[in-house]
Amino acid sequence: MQKIYPDATSALEGLLFDGMHICAGGFGLCGIPERLIDAIRDAGTKDLTIASNNAGIDGEGLGKLLRTRQVKKMISSYVGENKEFERQYLAGELEVEFCPQGTLAERCRAGGAGIPGFYTKTGVGTQVAEGKEHKDFDGQTYILERGIYADLCIIKGWKADTSGNLIFRKTARNFNQPMATAGKICVAEVEEIVETGSLDPNCIHLPGIYVKRLICGAPYDKKIEFKTVRERTAA
Repeated sequence: MQKIYPDATSALEGLLFDGMHICAGGFGLCGIPERLIDAIRDAGTKDLTIASNNAGIDGEGLGKLLRTRQVKKMISSYVGENKEFERQYLAGELEVEFCPQGTLAERCRAGGAGIPGFYTKTGVGTQVAEGKEHKDFDGQTYILERGIYADLCIIKGWKADTSGNLIFRKTARNFNQPMATAGKICVAEVEEIVETGSLDPNCIHLPGIYVKRLICGAPYDKKIEFKTVRERTAA
């Protein structure tokens, strides 16, 4: 099975449709599938429901899809750095399902494992629990959270072999690994593709069976979400 595609546009060919549900890996600007996001923007696919830890920042990451008004609903845990996200939400133009960070990761992992739902204590007694089933276990109250299973997963890795076995680099592993399994098809972009057998099997984070399409997106411009520098002192 040929997994390697020349670019993001060809890798997404035949997969996109209006109203689809997408799981997008990454955290802030770390480990985001930026080439695939750009291709979705250029395709003009609209009314998207996107599960992602956050929506990037204004004009970067998923913020690009918010700017072009292609997103109908976000399932996220952190949205504080995106002013356009805030504006659309407060104006009633964007539906938002807030989800605690660990719960979101587990919802994706559960969906990928074929688990339709699970009980958790996180969110009990808050707005997160409103409208959800409550159940007591050993004298403690839990709420039912549903697993997430999308039409498409888009992720970013560091290195892959030609069979799709993939390694993430440091914190870029974040949401990419659980989201890679939480959908009908996973498309990955990486910084480097090597021959099968070149990677240490003990270092593989995501087996190639989950990756159906793969591109090399290099070179990447390493963007910084917050640049903090020390004030210069007099010589």
